[in-house]
Amino acid sequence: MLHTRSLRWALLIVLAATCQVSSAADWPQFLGPNRNGISAETGLIEAWPTGGLPEIWRSQVGVGMSGVAVVGDLAVTLTQTDGQQWCLALDAKTGRNRWKAALAPAYENQMGDGPRATPTIADGRVFVYTGEGILSALSADNGKLLWSHDLPKQFGGKPADYGMACSPLVVGGVVVVQVGAPQATVAAFDVASGKAAWNVGEDGCGYSSPALLNVRGTQQIVAFSGGSALGIAPTAGKLLWRYPFETDYECNTATPVAAAGGVLISSGENHGSALLSVTSAGGAFDVGEQWTSFGAKSTLRSEWQTPILLDGYLYGFDNVGSAGPVTHLTCVDAKTGERVWQKTRFGKGNLIAADGKLFISTMNGELVVARATPEGYQELGRQELLDSTRQAPSLANGFLYLRDNREIVCVKAAR
Repeated sequence: MLHTRSLRWALLIVLAATCQVSSAADWPQFLGPNRNGISAETGLIEAWPTGGLPEIWRSQVGVGMSGVAVVGDLAVTLTQTDGQQWCLALDAKTGRNRWKAALAPAYENQMGDGPRATPTIADGRVFVYTGEGILSALSADNGKLLWSHDLPKQFGGKPADYGMACSPLVVGGVVVVQVGAPQATVAAFDVASGKAAWNVGEDGCGYSSPALLNVRGTQQIVAFSGGSALGIAPTAGKLLWRYPFETDYECNTATPVAAAGGVLISSGENHGSALLSVTSAGGAFDVGEQWTSFGAKSTLRSEWQTPILLDGYLYGFDNVGSAGPVTHLTCVDAKTGERVWQKTRFGKGNLIAADGKLFISTMNGELVVARATPEGYQELGRQELLDSTRQAPSLANGFLYLRDNREIVCVKAAR
């Protein structure tokens, strides 16, 4: 039987442990579990540690613009070495190679060589999309090829000028990508067999990745193509609505975001943003505008970075001028489109959010952690991890994964 003092100490230990409990989560695809750049993880860094975030491992992977997807102890990315595009699987805890699968010959492009899209891990499979538009399914266990389609050839189209950048989306037994071919802006395939399920649209594909959004109480795939935003019924592939959104060189790249009861789309190079209002009556959908913010005075021009919605506020990169020579980090009221604060000349980067914080990568190869608050920019700290990167970090089970054109680095983000 415990003495009273011993019992008190035991209770204090239990309470302390309870207060420090954190939740962990995987990062199975581009922009995380719900493709909105947000993780439900808690128990992450609150104060910047002396010496920065601890580095756990670093692994040479090769050329490519793909991000990192993580499920359990499996981390996958796309890369290019030795004249081939590959899907590379690593141990998420150690960085050691688990398997490597050849996907296609090397992809070369004036905007950078190698694959662009981030893999998606789902249903024991890894879905990948190469720079020229080959969609494949691999076994997550060993990288064995399960099925593959050359989509530009299959649908009579051609790859996007700067390479196919769409990350596959798995929804209800199908995998969805943007193709940009006649009659196939977007196409879906059965995850198990690879059999074509549906295709829809007539726009070029652009460089965005589709998302499954709740639009006024209905689940819709929203795709931001080279010339429009499309609302698509996930099962039947029926086109529900279309909103024209033309930009130079079809450079619509950010993923659509559900915000303030509507759908936010945004593009850089001095174009701007629109919050779309989608309504339905008698089975027919109508699309309008809750607000727009275009041109030189726009509050949000997302070049390739998808804005993050937290508690009614959008956090994102505002790229000012042609090709974004000046970039501000900004907070915008999602209901009105009005700017709340701006960290001027922050520089180009990308971001995700978790546990009330923004985890930001920069083109200078830095990782920056700041509080996600409309009260103003509050930086916790920053450290240089890579040479240069456009990819946003991936957050899984207390660790951040970030890659550039050469390597992946894993750092500890948990307290």
